[in-house]
Amino acid sequence: MTIREATVDDAEELSELINEIIKAGGTTALEDPFSPELLADWFIAGEFPLACHVAQAEARLAGFQFLSSYGDLPKGWADIGTFARLNPKIPGVGTALFATTLSAAEERNIEVIRATIRADNTGGLTYYEKMGFRTYNMLEKVPLNDGTPVDRIQKQYQVSKDKSGLWRSAQ
Repeated sequence: MTIREATVDDAEELSELINEIIKAGGTTALEDPFSPELLADWFIAGEFPLACHVAQAEARLAGFQFLSSYGDLPKGWADIGTFARLNPKIPGVGTALFATTLSAAEERNIEVIRATIRADNTGGLTYYEKMGFRTYNMLEKVPLNDGTPVDRIQKQYQVSKDKSGLWRSAQ
């Protein structure tokens, strides 16, 4: 598996990947399908994306992870999102992507990375905990498109410099 920066040329395959996850339901807060153009705008080349990387396994993209400045984030913060192909599922995609995403955050002087995960997404919650994210907030009963209330758990990853000026993760 190789990790590289996403390009607009990846948008078609990535939109298929994320749309399969959306259609399966139960994990992502995103509910509406993405066209390749919308995906490129939201995650790769629009106003808010800070970094987007893909994991490539053989000839297919196995997943992607992005950092974004969308919304009312405090200065020095970025949101993260992670999407891995459902079929075939390839172990280690998220872990491999996070190492590269963390480097991108360090290069951009991001101090805190925030993940917002549906409370019923046990796999996502476990993944972000494994990466070193810690819970700091809960958004209660956020309605899905059909009105179903689902809590969102917000986790943060502190990115900081030690006294030598080298980047490290504070856990």
